Amino acid sequence: MLIRPFAQRDQARLIELTIETFRPFFEDSVRPLVGEAIFTLQHGDWRDDYRKQLAELHHPSRHKYVAVAETEGDIAGYVGWSVDPARRHGTITILAIATEHRRDHAGTALCRHAFDAMKSLGAEMVEIGTGGDPFHAPARALYESLGCVQVPAAVYFRRL
Repeated sequence: MLIRPFAQRDQARLIELTIETFRPFFEDSVRPLVGEAIFTLQHGDWRDDYRKQLAELHHPSRHKYVAVAETEGDIAGYVGWSVDPARRHGTITILAIATEHRRDHAGTALCRHAFDAMKSLGAEMVEIGTGGDPFHAPARALYESLGCVQVPAAVYFRRL
């Protein structure tokens, strides 16, 4: 597996990969959980939200980076992160792994790559967020295997 910096030519594939990765979460988990009205207000444009997010994800001049994992020329996944040098704080913004590469340790390799890059930029800690639902269970297991500590949180929605 090759881990390399993001190149502009990756943009379309990363958007496609992100939508493929998170479609089950939004459509099969969130939509039925919160109902159509709240889903439409909160996440109705989730695909476009990712398109916008990915367009801004890699800006080294703003301390924002993306690394891509390739296996035999195929994009296996990617990780996006940022660093706040003044706070010595790094944040994994997004991690997406193609379904066929989820047992290849691509997520582990990408996280370790991002951790090393953050450390080289002066970060002394990293923050990673994920969901508490069944869809995100593999992400929680990955982060815990990397020595991350979960901080309990709760988010509630209510239609007015």
